[in-house]
Amino acid sequence: MKQSYRLKTIYLVVWALFLSFQPSLASPKIDPNSCSFKGHNLYGKIQFVNSFPDLKVQIVNSFPDIKVQMVNSFPSKCGQWQAVNSFPDLKVQIVNSFPDIKVQYVNSFPGIK
Repeated sequence: MKQSYRLKTIYLVVWALFLSFQPSLASPKIDPNSCSFKGHNLYGKIQFVNSFPDLKVQIVNSFPDIKVQMVNSFPSKCGQWQAVNSFPDLKVQIVNSFPDIKVQYVNSFPGIK
């Protein structure tokens, strides 16, 4: 009986530790007032990089954290990105798994859901 109790206790402790290390299933903490994520604005001049990004992004077709419109100039509204090769406001790496945020490209109405 005591061994069964110990086994259940160990199981519960291990399960609690496992759950505490799991990433949150909720959407990331994008600040809708400033259109930013962890201090990085989600608009402006974006440089796409393969290493050392400010932000890791996964491109999705549904359920995005933010909708992004690629523009040629004046990326001043939330979700408007202008691709540049130098002097970026934000460096972004496109990933297939474990993104910081999920992005959907749109032709109009960019921004947070």
